[in-house]
Amino acid sequence: MISAVIPVFNEAESLDELHRELSDVAAAQQYDLEIIFIDDGSNDGSWETIERLAAGDPRIRGIRFRRNFGKAAALSAGFAEARGELVFTLDADLQDDPAEIPNFLQQMDQGLDVVSGWKKKRHDPWHKVGPSRIFNWLVGYMTGVKLHDHNCGFKCYRREIFDEVRLYGEMHRFVPVLASARGWRVGEIVVHHRARKFGQSKYGFRRFVKGFLDLLTVYFLTGFGQRPQHLLGTLGLISFTLGGLGVAALTAWWFVSRLDNWGWTDWTLTDLELHRRAIFYYSMGAMLLGAQFLTSGFLAEQVTAFQMQDASTYSIKQRIGNSENPSSKAES
Repeated sequence: MISAVIPVFNEAESLDELHRELSDVAAAQQYDLEIIFIDDGSNDGSWETIERLAAGDPRIRGIRFRRNFGKAAALSAGFAEARGELVFTLDADLQDDPAEIPNFLQQMDQGLDVVSGWKKKRHDPWHKVGPSRIFNWLVGYMTGVKLHDHNCGFKCYRREIFDEVRLYGEMHRFVPVLASARGWRVGEIVVHHRARKFGQSKYGFRRFVKGFLDLLTVYFLTGFGQRPQHLLGTLGLISFTLGGLGVAALTAWWFVSRLDNWGWTDWTLTDLELHRRAIFYYSMGAMLLGAQFLTSGFLAEQVTAFQMQDASTYSIKQRIGNSENPSSKAES
């Protein structure tokens, strides 16, 4: 079985055609398909359309949110309901072409665990395409997962990934990055991107601001999630050291100027008044900032150590042999 998880937010006009296209692909390829629509607080009759479609097709299941919780929440709800070995995600606006599903499955058969769509030829305005390309480059540079289109909602996953990767906030676009950090194999294929027929885009400029902030979070989680002190402590030590060097230089200058005033040397140095020197405040500020970074790192390590008591720090691909615990067998 394969599962199609489709978030819906005010897309009533496109649902009938999307259902027809998915059904046509499933019939032509003889797929055992289930379709899960998640109504993310629509107010245009989308839920009534889903109810009607579900009444005529037992493969359809619907989930309705009480209000708009966002795409990541909708996908999480869909992943929890999905029963297929492979899970597809696609948008409900008909810009993702269901005819590409066999191409995704062909790539999955080659050993990949995540296949992401790449809208090489996009039917979007320039003010969305330009920032998106910059964002994709940043994600690849900072995480090492070099996909051309991290924002593409058309993806295919192995179901087990979501036993290890948790979605919250707006992390849905980073599932390939989070999966790669756990050792899952990630790839991409070029997909046919269609112009929008109905409605309007739900994303604006704020999406890119939030995306960049989420990228920083993902960079921290994938690189330092289990060792936060390595990042915070490094920043703290650098800041504290620079501040300490500044204070040490000022101290030496003050001491030498005292010796000159007392006639113990032949040097001519201006008398140093610390409160009149900006470098004194910069140095003290750097030392305080460094101490805060180090303290934050220690606190983060405490939280991480507590959370790791019930969380695995590894991902198992395969087992062979009898995995039963010998000691527990002997006790029984």
